[in-house]
Amino acid sequence: MIYKKFKDLELSSLGLGMMRLPTVCGNDGVIDEKAAAEIIYRAREGGINYFDTAYGYHGGMSEKVAAGKILSKCPRDSYFLASKFPGYDLSNMGKIDKVFEEQLEKCNTDRFDFYLFHNVYEKNVGPYLDDEKYGLMSYLLKQKEKGRIGALGFSVHGTIDVMKRFLDKYGDKMEFCQIQLNYLDWNFQDAKAKVEELKKRGIPVWVMEPLRGGKLASLPENRMQELEKMRPGVSAAQWAFRFIQSFEEVGVTLSGMSNLQQLEENIKIFSEKKPLDKNEFDSIVRMADEMTRKDVLPCTACRYCVSKCPQGLDIPRLIELYNEHIFTGGGFMAPMAVSALDENKRPGACVGCKNCETVCPQGIKISEAMSDFAERLGE
Repeated sequence: MIYKKFKDLELSSLGLGMMRLPTVCGNDGVIDEKAAAEIIYRAREGGINYFDTAYGYHGGMSEKVAAGKILSKCPRDSYFLASKFPGYDLSNMGKIDKVFEEQLEKCNTDRFDFYLFHNVYEKNVGPYLDDEKYGLMSYLLKQKEKGRIGALGFSVHGTIDVMKRFLDKYGDKMEFCQIQLNYLDWNFQDAKAKVEELKKRGIPVWVMEPLRGGKLASLPENRMQELEKMRPGVSAAQWAFRFIQSFEEVGVTLSGMSNLQQLEENIKIFSEKKPLDKNEFDSIVRMADEMTRKDVLPCTACRYCVSKCPQGLDIPRLIELYNEHIFTGGGFMAPMAVSALDENKRPGACVGCKNCETVCPQGIKISEAMSDFAERLGE
């Protein structure tokens, strides 16, 4: 196992994300304890010492079962435990003391080695930053002083602007940041800008979704043939992880491994460091751009459409979210971002006048896209 230095700690470069553990009969809230224990204990044997959970994973059972019942049987100084404050649910704001104590109890521990503001995005960044009203930062800093939190960080699914807003206020207190980083999202979700921003501020990067929910673990045959020419015999998953290894600023890469086969393959991959060279890096990013362009609307964000919209919709942003939703085949990111908008600024607010289409250089049928997006979101 490759280890990365973080302050005076040695962290396994591969971390186990405990959000996709085996379940009983497909019920996400009922973890298959025997199968999960096999994965967790084998992860420890394989050199993984970083385990990531959260308040809402597996309906709250990730903390209670995976961390509190299974992982806690290992010597406490043999692993690092990370969890997060569930600010993605605004009803939790103002309950930090109650939630934090509950998490410690569920995880059967007296401390979190790493603790995060969970999922900073458009809708919750304001409340997260309002320490006067909710006292989140003040409370968490006090827990650090008491030794109940080791390192404080945040995860982000919002835009680069949301990240900058959070960092402009709390950047001096953030010791790491967890972002969605993979070669598909390098340009598609502007992960490049987030990496550059964190590097500029000297904040280590933690990686989530390196395989984009498994999408990059299995590629079409023609894409694998392209990759085979550069590195024969390398699996799709290896390509995705080798891409991540190309960034020195990355500390821990989290993977939600749901069976022993995935775990064994990933442990083997992270037993040696084989980052991509420049040609390989550029080639796989170019391939990713081709993959995304094939299925999405060709919006260039020229914003000509905005000036013609009687509803004042931010059409380029809505198309960006529509593209994400279409390409991913659903998921939570687009609905989450749209929910942060005022109702009169969402896709369903489009009146279908088509004024925007008269000035679109790409000839995009915007009104049809907005109607389809609204229907997919259930507006």
